[in-house]
Amino acid sequence: MRSASCVDVVVQVGLLVGGLALALVASDAAVAYARALASGLNLPTFVVGVVLVGVGTDLPEIANSIASHIQGEGDVNVGDSVGSALTQNTLVLGIAPFIVAVIAISARQVGLVTALTVAGLLLTALFVSDGHLGRLDGALLVLSWLAAVAVVARVLAVHVVDDPPEVRFKGTFTRVLGLLGLLVVVGAGATVAVRALVELAEQLGVPTFVLAFFGASLGTSAPEVVVVVVSLLRGVPALALGDALGSSLADSMLSVGVGPLVAPADVSARLGVIAAVYSAAAVAVAGVLLSLRRRHDRVSASILIGLYLFAYVVLISAE
Repeated sequence: MRSASCVDVVVQVGLLVGGLALALVASDAAVAYARALASGLNLPTFVVGVVLVGVGTDLPEIANSIASHIQGEGDVNVGDSVGSALTQNTLVLGIAPFIVAVIAISARQVGLVTALTVAGLLLTALFVSDGHLGRLDGALLVLSWLAAVAVVARVLAVHVVDDPPEVRFKGTFTRVLGLLGLLVVVGAGATVAVRALVELAEQLGVPTFVLAFFGASLGTSAPEVVVVVVSLLRGVPALALGDALGSSLADSMLSVGVGPLVAPADVSARLGVIAAVYSAAAVAVAGVLLSLRRRHDRVSASILIGLYLFAYVVLISAE
């Protein structure tokens, strides 16, 4: 525990508020661009959420994957990527019904992305089972993700009429660049806010376990939380679902694979396999539950959050 001066506390509170404000403003604009892009491309907002917004909000995990492998820390990549895949499919989606009471679910959309994510997590479990992630493993994971998003775009490309807000850029390419740029700002603001909150908690003497739990759960998933919340508040639940599920899909393959593609590294085989298999099972349960019920409310939210929390029991027991 570090002693916290009034100046330290004020600085961290300022960073927390400023980071959240920046993330929320940028996220509001990003949602508008995503809707305009979906309308311009004659694609469902859900598909744009999975294919483009999901990758944009997943940039922290992708950057962390590369950085950790350059430093020879494969466990950091696998733990963060697999943990984020679980977090976004359970905790982030679990938050949604507490913002909008009931969200309609398309079994076709959720079922397809869930199946692909489960396949990605099981593929990750296979590749980490030998205790090493090499360039071939990374290449196969990245190519698998590209194939997965191609399937999503092709199978789910049924236009849904939307009345998107006016945005400054009109061309498809400039809208894509604008959206990705805004998502980078969302990620930066959310990251600053999360780091400030963790630093503030540490200065105020919050137990280490709580800090670790919070950091592992929400650290790199903060951009997804912000985009999901803003999308729901703006009445675009399809984008919220697409982002959460698309980020999880990216984490299960793209994020895990980018790091070893740059620099191979060893991993803890046992923990990696257990985490990936449990996450695959939890994602499958969440997907089946939502697809069968065709609605997401506080009942399903409680089950999803329970799946997320139980992961800590599983991993702590495995150590």
